[in-house]
Amino acid sequence: MAISLAKGQKISLEKEAGGALTRITMGLGWDVAAKKGFMGFGGGSGSVDLDASCVLFDDANNQVDAVWFQQLRSKDGSIQHTGDNLTGAGDGDDEQIIVDLSRVPANVKSLVFVVNSFTGQNFSQIENAFCRVINAQNNQEIARYNLSAQGAHTAQIMAKLYRHNGEWKMHAIGEIASGRTFHDLMGAMKAAL
Repeated sequence: MAISLAKGQKISLEKEAGGALTRITMGLGWDVAAKKGFMGFGGGSGSVDLDASCVLFDDANNQVDAVWFQQLRSKDGSIQHTGDNLTGAGDGDDEQIIVDLSRVPANVKSLVFVVNSFTGQNFSQIENAFCRVINAQNNQEIARYNLSAQGAHTAQIMAKLYRHNGEWKMHAIGEIASGRTFHDLMGAMKAAL
């Protein structure tokens, strides 16, 4: 059973998965909040483009690489983005980032996952938004973070995966921010490392 993550919570991914993890998937899903118009007319709903990104950092908290909609694969090949979903249409994960933890280079000490509203809607206009971590070996959901929040922020620093005593652990950061891409969040990400 998946853990529902709370802001600031830390978990051992291997403990929650019941054994050594080598591959995980970060899934992101969302729906557009329906607008209410006069007698049901004129409301409509605009498309929302949320973007999942993974930024790789070294021991000195310097960016080593990034995986996002403009670079779908890390330079070393250990992390793969499945592609940019521009609308959130459909069920389940709208975007995924697949991480082969066994191939992440030794100089990478942490992976930070962020979500941005590229189209600029804030999270009060987005329904059923979630981020989850899945054991890619058996498709078991390990942890889930509910993103739907009432607020004027357009981004969230979701979580950090980091090496600790030879195993990967996860810290649910859950810090709100504003920005259209991960570049706009670098200061907030470094503060959370």
